[in-house]
Amino acid sequence: MLFETVVSGGCRSYLVGCEETCAAALIDPELSQVDRYVALAARDGLRIKYLVDTHTHADHFSATQQLAKRFNVPVVMHVASPAPFVDLRLQSGELLVVGKLRLQAMHTPGHTGDSMCLTLEDRVFTGDTLLIGATGRTDLPTGDASALYDSLFNNVLKLDPATKVFPAHEYKGRTHTTIGQELAENPRLQQRDRGAFIEMMQNLNLTMPTHITEALRTNMTGGKTIAQMLAEAAAIVPFMSLAELKACIESERCDFLVLDVRERDAFNEGHIRGAQHLPRGQLELRVNQELPDPTRRILVYCEFGRVSTLATATLRQMGFKGAVALDGGMKAWREAGYPVTVE
Repeated sequence: MLFETVVSGGCRSYLVGCEETCAAALIDPELSQVDRYVALAARDGLRIKYLVDTHTHADHFSATQQLAKRFNVPVVMHVASPAPFVDLRLQSGELLVVGKLRLQAMHTPGHTGDSMCLTLEDRVFTGDTLLIGATGRTDLPTGDASALYDSLFNNVLKLDPATKVFPAHEYKGRTHTTIGQELAENPRLQQRDRGAFIEMMQNLNLTMPTHITEALRTNMTGGKTIAQMLAEAAAIVPFMSLAELKACIESERCDFLVLDVRERDAFNEGHIRGAQHLPRGQLELRVNQELPDPTRRILVYCEFGRVSTLATATLRQMGFKGAVALDGGMKAWREAGYPVTVE
């Protein structure tokens, strides 16, 4: 077996491959590591056949969709997953055939309703059902402490004590543990009475994950993250530096329109000299009235440089091929000590 763990902050994803056939599966891939997965597969001569999410993640962005398009392979989740982009939905006990390897699904609801673990030879990929020294939380959407108790004590923890445990998250740098170690040392697993376990899980008082709303939205629906939208916009947009814009304005030979796409209050509090105001939210509705010449070169800026990137991409898609975005925003302009006009 070829095996690789990819670490991204507290996230863990796993590339498992059959050495004889070069077939592979990627488990719980994270969006920021797409290029790394591609490189690892190429390095080892692996052909990824399946992209698996052990559950609907609430604390990071899944890369299964993006990689599925790249490799033209199926996204795999449990049958209870709400995600519309899943190609292959597994029932408990069903197998994924990866060359000579066999990944077997075990439905383990509790952290989420669609959580599953995957057993493979001497190891189990537990997603967020069982962590090293902890368990998945049950206070997020579709979480259920009673179901987690059953998943753990009636299923996962009945595996061979020597079975290696590879979770989807680990925050202390540990690589793996075993079922036996967790039974002996995991504080949450010492509460073996159902009622006591449920009460403990319901009173953990954990903070909510960063970007939980966006992560659930994208992982459940297949929608794009804000970072993806910005990256796609930036790929089709040229930029101008702050210094270049300042030099052009001071030369009095500025051959382009400077467009401020912030809201009116922000524009009135201070803007770049000579800028025309057109809020991003009204861009499509007012573009024909405010920007009648589609051949005009337009420099677009906002407060931080993100909204203006999206606005510039929109203008270029509408035919304004001379639209460029400011590299930075009004905040960076002020911090550089460049002149500001107040109305």
